[in-house]
Amino acid sequence: MEQNKTQKKIDFDKILDQVRVFAPATVANMICGFDILGFAVDSPGDEVCMYRSAEPGVRIRSIQGDDGRLPLDPDKNTVSACVKMLLEKLDLQDDIGVEIELIKHMPIGSGLGSSSASTVAGLFAINALLGNPLDREELLPFCVEGERLACGHGHADNVAPALLGGITLIRGYEPLDVIKLPVPQDLYAGIVFPQVDVPTRDARQLIKAKVLLKDAVTQWGNIAGLIAGLFQSDYDLISRSMHDVLIEPTRAILIPQFYEMKQIAMDNGALSFGISGSGPSVVAITKGQEIAQVVADKIQEHLVANGIDSFKYVSSVNVEGPRVL
Repeated sequence: MEQNKTQKKIDFDKILDQVRVFAPATVANMICGFDILGFAVDSPGDEVCMYRSAEPGVRIRSIQGDDGRLPLDPDKNTVSACVKMLLEKLDLQDDIGVEIELIKHMPIGSGLGSSSASTVAGLFAINALLGNPLDREELLPFCVEGERLACGHGHADNVAPALLGGITLIRGYEPLDVIKLPVPQDLYAGIVFPQVDVPTRDARQLIKAKVLLKDAVTQWGNIAGLIAGLFQSDYDLISRSMHDVLIEPTRAILIPQFYEMKQIAMDNGALSFGISGSGPSVVAITKGQEIAQVVADKIQEHLVANGIDSFKYVSSVNVEGPRVL
């Protein structure tokens, strides 16, 4: 019955011939909120161009910017696989055909939600092509499935902020319960992506299955303090709260010069500093764009002096999420 109700939302006369969508990169965990917090940034991000086809089915025309690393098989690529999943849910798999061009503007394996940006762009694009029959919250479970396909773990700390924009809290998964949090006006991120390889699966395997109760209590207090700080736009409370005693001590081992970069960030006025997602990207949270820029510049200079190339990005929190271009 629910599927039939959804089916009635589709007006075939209003289906678009093509659409182009941008979806943003994200900083998962937000330092102290492992697997439950994340925020979207303005840049980088990925684009999807989607074209209606006379032949039913989902096909990938091309992928740019991936150095040939992503599959063109529509059943193995997370973008096309999730689009197929949505069309099947709407019972449109025999009526609608689409062709996809994926343009990667962000590096794979960066810790900035590369797979989630592509998946969100694809699902946002097919929804727009169909006349937006689903709202963003209804698209979110499909995005989570995309993460499961990409890395074997269906988490939402990247896809939720990429899709909904802003800062999101994943309260639970059964059922999926996502809450948007306030974004203080002057909250910025200085992000540096060192050119070292830290596979997500390897980073996750380092995490301890059990933690000390005293460390768990410290982490709970930090998460609660951070959320309170966001609601109050209290930058001092945000700074005091954004400390990770559970995940960072283990994952930092995989990132060369991590603690030296952290010292540079804190010495130059950052509110906090930590790992973006599973790394190797690192993020300085700051009050204001100028500090974020200074910190990112100085960290990049330090990495160059130590023979490590890197990319850098400075951004406010992106409250819009994906958009049609």
